[in-house]
Amino acid sequence: MKEFYEIFGLDENATDGEITARYEELKAKYREDRWLDGEAGNEAAKMLTKVEVAYAEIMATRKERNTNTDGDSAFEEISALLKEDKIAEAQARLDDFNERNAEWHYLQAVVFYKKNWTNDSKKQLEIAMQMDPDNVKYRTAYGKMSAKNEYQNQQARMEQNPYERRTVADDEQMGGSACSECFSCCYTTLCINCLFNLCCGCR
Repeated sequence: MKEFYEIFGLDENATDGEITARYEELKAKYREDRWLDGEAGNEAAKMLTKVEVAYAEIMATRKERNTNTDGDSAFEEISALLKEDKIAEAQARLDDFNERNAEWHYLQAVVFYKKNWTNDSKKQLEIAMQMDPDNVKYRTAYGKMSAKNEYQNQQARMEQNPYERRTVADDEQMGGSACSECFSCCYTTLCINCLFNLCCGCR
């Protein structure tokens, strides 16, 4: 397989996009050069065939690598690992990907969320939404996570500001209750957990 990458002047860590760009470049060059006179034309024709074969072999191998022995997609395999809380294994499978699409970033967000890395998880969701803005699963997860983050930020500000703490106490005397806010936070967190647990298996 290494010799196929050498034809493109790339190594096995190259992304699918880099390989395709190089393939298109070499294909155009050798298609033109094959009309040259003598040995130069013959050599260009041979190289064009090698480029075509190398590209087909590399892409076929990469596609097979991202499919497990049961025929399920790698994303399904990662989702199953996450449902079993096998976070390290799921991360290892994600790291194997050369091309990272919207679903990859969503699953990375799930991994980060399970590690309690909320900010990193949110960033990955933002990338997923940018790549696939019409995906309801990504947008719903992001909305619920944003709501949770806002609540946590409010709580942190209240702990740092005595005036805000007194305001909450006054609200309770006026008929409000901090318990309702606590319930809201717990409910939001539960919703996010349920969403990730259910949706990480969606395709």
